Amino acid sequence: MLQTYRQIFTPATARFSLVGLVARLPISMVGLGMVLLAEHETGSYGFAGSVSAVAVIANAVFAIPQGRLIDRLGQGRVLPVVITLWGVGLALAMGSLSWDWPTWSTYAFAMLAGASLPSVGTCVRARWSHTLADRPALLHTAFSFEAVGDEAVFIAGPVAVTLLATSVHPAAGLGTALVVGLAGTWAFALQRATEPPAHPRADRTSARPPMPWGAIAPLTLVGAALGIVFGGAEVVTVAFADEQGHQSLSGIYLAVWALGSLLAGVVSGAITWRRGPLARLRIGAIGMVVATLPLAFVPNLVVMAPVLLLSGLAISPTLIATMSLAEQVLPHARLTEGMAFIQTGLAVGLAPGAAVAGVVIDEAGASPAYLVCLVGGVLVLVGALLIRVGPRPDSVPPHEHNPEQTDRADRAELA
Repeated sequence: MLQTYRQIFTPATARFSLVGLVARLPISMVGLGMVLLAEHETGSYGFAGSVSAVAVIANAVFAIPQGRLIDRLGQGRVLPVVITLWGVGLALAMGSLSWDWPTWSTYAFAMLAGASLPSVGTCVRARWSHTLADRPALLHTAFSFEAVGDEAVFIAGPVAVTLLATSVHPAAGLGTALVVGLAGTWAFALQRATEPPAHPRADRTSARPPMPWGAIAPLTLVGAALGIVFGGAEVVTVAFADEQGHQSLSGIYLAVWALGSLLAGVVSGAITWRRGPLARLRIGAIGMVVATLPLAFVPNLVVMAPVLLLSGLAISPTLIATMSLAEQVLPHARLTEGMAFIQTGLAVGLAPGAAVAGVVIDEAGASPAYLVCLVGGVLVLVGALLIRVGPRPDSVPPHEHNPEQTDRADRAELA
């Protein structure tokens, strides 16, 4: 298994991948850290949640234009600017809470921070696509490693920010995220040797390569549906543990769920698949439905642990196939922008998933609320079935003859 991963790593790729992992930590720290700090300063979970929601919405709105800008100007020119704006916005949002500034200022600075937070994970995947352009069969392994990295971030980030905010100082968690985000993203952006080339428009009348909407629109639905699953599961698992009298264990149970996804990602990346990413996505989508179905019928925490572990096994393979398929169909000049649609879908799905699950919890209890996750799994499958794959718009696919990445294999599956 390790030999498969050794094939993708050189000193240069290891640097941008591992630094990118550090730069991604704020994604899993800022929302929870903002809630903890705002609640401590104001005593209102409602206000704290609304501040966090403003940042999430701003991030979703501006992720796609930001991705388009990165494709046109390059990561090295855009990332330092936007991460610095993010640092300023987050620092001022923290200050507005601690220094009793007007409420509107907290919302304004949270909006600035959310709008300028870059999707480093998308940029890392774009670098893998560039550095492995002559070895496309290894892209699946690279994307698998990044999916494992995402899971590690979402295991470590919330634990770290909670520990710092509750044991050191209410602002310590956000302060750490601020330092890590700035240092990590600047260090990532300065690695110019592995940066994908910019694709500026030659003039204002030149047309950009068309976006393959037959694939990207359904993939965005897949991303939003996964967001519903994630947002719902997080809220419902906390409520389920609370109903069982052990709310303090909810973080551990969510970590078990993420662990299942992490393990599946490691194994998936070590396998040389004969099926293309479209087939794997549809199989993963079926797995999401099967994995989320039993959650509503678990009687206690003892049973919930292994069920969550098994449920997590469907996450990483589905995400990996989603990103691999996006890389396969997107024109090179719009790769970051296209992947940003999927990342935006994930962010957009989180809020309604959590909100609807909360309503169901209040009305019927935690166990029935897990059906929200099942609905999300069904929508993943719907999105996967709607995908239509064509040739890469700007060129002949460089991996057409590779069984792992071939477009023709996926088109044959549609016939």
